[in-house]
Amino acid sequence: MKKELNKYIDHTKIGKDVKKEDIIKACGEAKEYNFRGVCVNPKWVKLAKKELKDTDVKVVVLIDDPIGDSEHKKRIELCKKAISDGADDLDVVINIPQVKHEKWDKILKDLKAICKIGETKVIIGSGYLTDEEIAKVSQIVKEAGAICVKTATGKDPLENREMAEKAGHLKIMRKNAPGLLIKASGNIKTLENALEMIKAGADIVGTSSGVKIINEYGKK
Repeated sequence: MKKELNKYIDHTKIGKDVKKEDIIKACGEAKEYNFRGVCVNPKWVKLAKKELKDTDVKVVVLIDDPIGDSEHKKRIELCKKAISDGADDLDVVINIPQVKHEKWDKILKDLKAICKIGETKVIIGSGYLTDEEIAKVSQIVKEAGAICVKTATGKDPLENREMAEKAGHLKIMRKNAPGLLIKASGNIKTLENALEMIKAGADIVGTSSGVKIINEYGKK
Protein backbone atom coordinates (compact mmCIF):
# COMPACT_ATOMS: atom_id res chain seq x y z
CA MET A 1 0.00 0.00 0.00
CA LYS A 2 1.13 3.55 -0.75
CA LYS A 3 0.00 4.81 2.68
CA GLU A 4 -1.42 3.52 5.95
CA LEU A 5 -4.79 1.80 5.52
CA ASN A 6 -6.69 4.35 7.66
CA LYS A 7 -5.77 7.17 5.24
CA TYR A 8 -7.57 5.40 2.39
CA ILE A 9 -10.90 5.53 4.22
CA ASP A 10 -13.70 8.03 3.79
CA HIS A 11 -15.79 7.06 6.83
CA THR A 12 -19.37 7.19 5.60
CA LYS A 13 -22.48 8.13 7.56
CA ILE A 14 -25.27 8.49 5.00
CA GLY A 15 -28.96 7.72 5.30
CA LYS A 16 -32.36 9.23 6.00
CA ASP A 17 -32.38 7.88 9.55
CA VAL A 18 -29.01 9.40 10.53
CA LYS A 19 -29.25 11.61 13.60
CA LYS A 20 -27.04 14.31 15.11
CA GLU A 21 -25.53 11.89 17.59
CA ASP A 22 -24.61 9.52 14.74
CA ILE A 23 -22.63 12.27 13.00
CA ILE A 24 -20.88 13.21 16.23
CA LYS A 25 -19.96 9.56 16.81
CA ALA A 26 -18.70 9.11 13.24
CA CYS A 27 -16.56 12.23 13.52
CA GLY A 28 -15.18 10.99 16.83
CA GLU A 29 -14.25 7.68 15.21
CA ALA A 30 -12.64 9.49 12.29
CA LYS A 31 -10.50 11.50 14.70
CA GLU A 32 -9.57 8.44 16.74
CA TYR A 33 -8.55 6.40 13.70
CA ASN A 34 -7.29 9.36 11.66
CA PHE A 35 -9.36 8.50 8.60
CA ARG A 36 -9.02 10.44 5.35
CA GLY A 37 -12.52 11.90 5.66
CA VAL A 38 -16.09 11.67 6.88
CA CYS A 39 -18.80 11.53 4.21
CA VAL A 40 -22.18 13.01 5.14
CA ASN A 41 -25.37 14.34 3.60
CA PRO A 42 -25.54 18.14 3.00
CA LYS A 43 -27.61 18.82 6.13
CA TRP A 44 -24.76 17.60 8.35
CA VAL A 45 -21.82 19.47 6.82
CA LYS A 46 -21.76 22.30 9.38
CA LEU A 47 -21.90 19.86 12.29
CA ALA A 48 -19.18 17.64 10.82
CA LYS A 49 -16.96 20.67 10.21
CA LYS A 50 -17.40 21.73 13.82
CA GLU A 51 -16.65 18.25 15.14
CA LEU A 52 -13.55 17.87 12.96
CA LYS A 53 -12.12 21.31 13.72
CA ASP A 54 -8.31 21.35 14.12
CA THR A 55 -7.88 17.94 12.47
CA ASP A 56 -6.81 16.97 8.95
CA VAL A 57 -9.91 14.78 8.49
CA LYS A 58 -11.84 16.04 5.47
CA VAL A 59 -15.56 16.80 5.43
CA VAL A 60 -16.94 15.01 2.37
CA VAL A 61 -20.49 15.73 1.19
CA LEU A 62 -22.67 13.54 -1.01
CA ILE A 63 -24.47 15.63 -3.63
CA ASP A 64 -27.56 14.68 -5.67
CA ASP A 65 -27.91 11.08 -4.57
CA PRO A 66 -28.87 8.60 -5.96
CA ILE A 67 -28.78 9.24 -9.74
CA GLY A 68 -27.74 12.88 -10.15
CA ASP A 69 -30.85 13.93 -12.04
CA SER A 70 -31.57 17.29 -10.42
CA GLU A 71 -31.60 20.38 -12.63
CA HIS A 72 -28.16 21.88 -13.28
CA LYS A 73 -29.03 25.06 -11.36
CA LYS A 74 -30.07 23.04 -8.31
CA ARG A 75 -26.85 21.01 -8.42
CA ILE A 76 -24.81 24.21 -8.51
CA GLU A 77 -26.74 25.61 -5.55
CA LEU A 78 -26.22 22.41 -3.54
CA CYS A 79 -22.49 22.45 -4.20
CA LYS A 80 -22.04 26.13 -3.38
CA LYS A 81 -23.94 25.78 -0.10
CA ALA A 82 -21.94 22.69 0.87
CA ILE A 83 -18.65 24.52 0.34
CA SER A 84 -20.01 27.54 2.22
CA ASP A 85 -21.00 25.25 5.10
CA GLY A 86 -17.46 23.85 5.30
CA ALA A 87 -17.21 20.85 2.97
CA ASP A 88 -13.71 19.99 1.74
CA ASP A 89 -14.76 17.46 -0.95
CA LEU A 90 -17.86 17.37 -3.11
CA ASP A 91 -18.88 13.79 -3.95
CA VAL A 92 -21.26 14.57 -6.81
CA VAL A 93 -23.32 11.97 -8.63
CA ILE A 94 -23.07 12.28 -12.40
CA ASN A 95 -26.41 12.66 -14.20
CA ILE A 96 -26.91 8.95 -14.87
CA PRO A 97 -30.02 9.33 -17.08
CA GLN A 98 -28.01 11.70 -19.29
CA VAL A 99 -25.20 9.14 -19.45
CA LYS A 100 -27.63 6.45 -20.61
CA HIS A 101 -28.90 8.85 -23.29
CA GLU A 102 -25.34 9.86 -24.30
CA LYS A 103 -25.80 13.56 -23.52
CA TRP A 104 -22.03 13.99 -23.32
CA ASP A 105 -21.89 17.75 -23.92
CA LYS A 106 -24.49 18.45 -21.21
CA ILE A 107 -22.69 16.20 -18.77
CA LEU A 108 -19.34 17.85 -19.41
CA LYS A 109 -20.79 21.37 -19.07
CA ASP A 110 -22.49 20.46 -15.79
CA LEU A 111 -19.38 18.88 -14.29
CA LYS A 112 -17.05 21.68 -15.42
CA ALA A 113 -19.21 24.22 -13.58
CA ILE A 114 -19.30 22.06 -10.45
CA CYS A 115 -15.55 21.45 -10.46
CA LYS A 116 -14.96 25.22 -10.38
CA ILE A 117 -16.82 25.40 -7.06
CA GLY A 118 -14.58 23.06 -5.08
CA GLU A 119 -12.59 19.83 -4.96
CA THR A 120 -14.88 17.41 -6.77
CA LYS A 121 -15.05 13.64 -6.77
CA VAL A 122 -17.53 12.47 -9.41
CA ILE A 123 -19.64 9.39 -8.69
CA ILE A 124 -20.29 7.70 -12.03
CA GLY A 125 -22.80 5.08 -10.86
CA SER A 126 -20.77 2.27 -12.37
CA GLY A 127 -23.30 -0.39 -11.39
CA TYR A 128 -25.73 1.14 -13.89
CA LEU A 129 -23.18 1.35 -16.70
CA THR A 130 -21.56 -0.83 -19.33
CA ASP A 131 -17.78 -1.09 -19.45
CA GLU A 132 -17.82 1.22 -22.47
CA GLU A 133 -19.88 3.81 -20.58
CA ILE A 134 -17.54 3.59 -17.57
CA ALA A 135 -14.60 4.32 -19.88
CA LYS A 136 -16.38 7.24 -21.58
CA VAL A 137 -17.55 8.97 -18.42
CA SER A 138 -14.16 8.50 -16.74
CA GLN A 139 -12.64 10.46 -19.63
CA ILE A 140 -15.29 13.17 -19.23
CA VAL A 141 -14.70 13.41 -15.47
CA LYS A 142 -11.00 13.99 -16.11
CA GLU A 143 -11.74 16.58 -18.80
CA ALA A 144 -14.14 18.39 -16.45
CA GLY A 145 -11.39 19.05 -13.93
CA ALA A 146 -12.42 16.72 -11.10
CA ILE A 147 -9.82 15.38 -8.68
CA CYS A 148 -11.33 11.89 -8.51
CA VAL A 149 -13.66 9.43 -10.20
CA LYS A 150 -15.74 7.28 -7.85
CA THR A 151 -17.68 4.10 -8.54
CA ALA A 152 -21.01 4.31 -6.75
CA THR A 153 -23.29 5.33 -3.92
CA GLY A 154 -24.86 2.87 -1.52
CA LYS A 155 -28.05 2.71 -3.61
CA ASP A 156 -26.21 1.71 -6.79
CA PRO A 157 -26.68 -1.83 -8.21
CA LEU A 158 -22.90 -2.21 -7.82
CA GLU A 159 -23.51 -2.75 -4.11
CA ASN A 160 -24.74 -6.29 -4.79
CA ARG A 161 -22.07 -7.26 -7.34
CA GLU A 162 -19.05 -9.47 -6.73
CA MET A 163 -15.80 -7.80 -5.65
CA ALA A 164 -14.09 -9.00 -8.84
CA GLU A 165 -16.56 -6.99 -10.93
CA LYS A 166 -16.02 -3.93 -8.75
CA ALA A 167 -12.27 -4.34 -9.17
CA GLY A 168 -12.78 -4.50 -12.92
CA HIS A 169 -14.57 -1.16 -12.86
CA LEU A 170 -11.66 0.43 -10.99
CA LYS A 171 -9.20 -0.79 -13.60
CA ILE A 172 -11.29 0.74 -16.42
CA MET A 173 -11.51 4.01 -14.51
CA ARG A 174 -7.75 4.06 -13.88
CA LYS A 175 -6.99 3.42 -17.56
CA ASN A 176 -9.36 6.13 -18.81
CA ALA A 177 -8.72 8.82 -16.19
CA PRO A 178 -4.95 8.71 -15.69
CA GLY A 179 -3.73 11.05 -12.99
CA LEU A 180 -7.04 11.19 -11.13
CA LEU A 181 -7.70 9.65 -7.76
CA ILE A 182 -9.94 6.57 -7.84
CA LYS A 183 -12.52 6.01 -5.10
CA ALA A 184 -14.17 2.65 -4.51
CA SER A 185 -17.52 2.40 -2.76
CA GLY A 186 -20.51 0.06 -2.58
CA ASN A 187 -20.80 -2.57 0.17
CA ILE A 188 -17.14 -2.63 1.18
CA LYS A 189 -17.51 -4.10 4.63
CA THR A 190 -14.44 -6.22 5.43
CA LEU A 191 -10.67 -5.89 5.45
CA GLU A 192 -10.51 -8.35 2.56
CA ASN A 193 -12.92 -6.18 0.54
CA ALA A 194 -10.91 -3.02 1.21
CA LEU A 195 -7.56 -4.59 0.35
CA GLU A 196 -8.97 -6.01 -2.88
CA MET A 197 -10.16 -2.55 -3.92
CA ILE A 198 -6.77 -1.00 -3.09
CA LYS A 199 -4.99 -3.74 -5.04
CA ALA A 200 -7.25 -2.96 -8.02
CA GLY A 201 -6.21 0.69 -7.93
CA ALA A 202 -8.35 2.51 -5.35
CA ASP A 203 -6.77 5.55 -3.73
CA ILE A 204 -9.81 6.10 -1.50
CA VAL A 205 -12.28 3.60 -0.03
CA GLY A 206 -15.74 4.82 0.92
CA THR A 207 -17.24 2.64 3.64
CA SER A 208 -19.44 2.76 6.72
CA SER A 209 -17.35 -0.10 8.16
CA GLY A 210 -14.10 1.80 8.60
CA VAL A 211 -13.71 1.04 12.30
CA LYS A 212 -14.35 -2.68 11.76
CA ILE A 213 -11.88 -2.79 8.86
CA ILE A 214 -9.08 -1.07 10.80
CA ASN A 215 -9.64 -3.23 13.86
CA GLU A 216 -9.54 -6.32 11.67
CA TYR A 217 -6.31 -5.04 10.12
CA GLY A 218 -4.77 -4.54 13.54
CA LYS A 219 -5.36 -8.19 14.43
CA LYS A 220 -3.37 -9.49 11.46
